Amino acid sequence: MNITRDSRVSDVATEAPATIRIFQEHGIDFCCGGKRPIADACVEQGLDVDQLVTRLQAATLTADGERNWQMAPLGELVAHIQERFHEPLREELPRLTAMMAKVVSRHGDHLPDTLQPLQATLAALRDELVEHMAKEDEVLFPAIVAAEAGQAASSSWISQPIATMEAEHDHAGQALDRMRELTAGYTPPEWACPTFRGLYFGLAELERDMHLHVHLENNILFPRAASMVEAG
Repeated sequence: MNITRDSRVSDVATEAPATIRIFQEHGIDFCCGGKRPIADACVEQGLDVDQLVTRLQAATLTADGERNWQMAPLGELVAHIQERFHEPLREELPRLTAMMAKVVSRHGDHLPDTLQPLQATLAALRDELVEHMAKEDEVLFPAIVAAEAGQAASSSWISQPIATMEAEHDHAGQALDRMRELTAGYTPPEWACPTFRGLYFGLAELERDMHLHVHLENNILFPRAASMVEAG
């Protein structure tokens, strides 16, 4: 892949998954906010665009064992998203919620402007994600798998749920941005106890996985599914 300063971040991440780690390292959004040139993202982050492009190109040359989800059957991609992201999220969200409650009970009075809004944001995100994943697993994903198997699905029908899922992804991204802002990039206070530190680490991991999760859906699964239905 020829990567230039004008290449869109989301396109690079889609065609060369090995570059995702580099985007994450520099805090560059490659999913919901990735439909912009690399140069613009570098300006926002204060990065040298030529150096970043060189690193991205190198990553494409050294990548090995990366699954090309652009070419894989959609049924396999759906199964991967469910196994890699949906199932772990259903276990992780209650764990983080419990840790958050413990931290707030012990330290909420010390950091009321941080921990209480953080708890409310996580609770809202948790509820939204649980409902969101249920709609995907029970309605949209089965429809995509069925369409790939040759069962008819109209483009007008599938476009609406995809648009809804993408809008919900945007809303989840806003919640993640809010949590990062509240925690100063998930940096715990020096006096933080192990549970406090573990909570911030878990929230940072949640953000990282959510970016990968949304990237696979917004930039690969949904466009491929829509194109397949339209072509059929």
